[in-house]
Amino acid sequence: MALTHFDRNGSAHMVDVGHKTVTPRRAVAEGLIRMQSATLALIAGGAHCKGDVLGVARIAGIMGAKRTSDLVPLCHPLSLTSVAIDLEPRAEPAAVYCRATVETRSPTGVEMEALCAVQVSLLTVYDMCKAVDREMTIQGVRLLEKEGGRSGHWRRRIDLEDER
Repeated sequence: MALTHFDRNGSAHMVDVGHKTVTPRRAVAEGLIRMQSATLALIAGGAHCKGDVLGVARIAGIMGAKRTSDLVPLCHPLSLTSVAIDLEPRAEPAAVYCRATVETRSPTGVEMEALCAVQVSLLTVYDMCKAVDREMTIQGVRLLEKEGGRSGHWRRRIDLEDER
């Protein structure tokens, strides 16, 4: 199988999707940010001096999905029909779990948008909490599921929910 972002000469190029059929597309990605228990308590209790950490992270993730083509050089700009960001504080180990679901009607998929949404959401948590916890670690960012297009439906066998 060949890498699609390289032409016959090995030069990077944007894949031509003009001939592909516009179909509903959906992708789901996940990840988490581990932190100290005290940091999680600040977030969950709404006591962080910067405000609603999860609310800001949710908006940031939506914005990240919408701006993916500005960040990933060969990614097509897409008109997204839906972006949902779910953020869940978890006590053991102390972490915030993120799941992003992105949808569109397009000739190409939204996997990159879902992955970008998770990363930006978790980076925002880090940014808002770094003053109290510089040891936070973003982990397990990965695609869980994609639907639509010629390759059809794909689902990861194990997600972070199963690994707990």
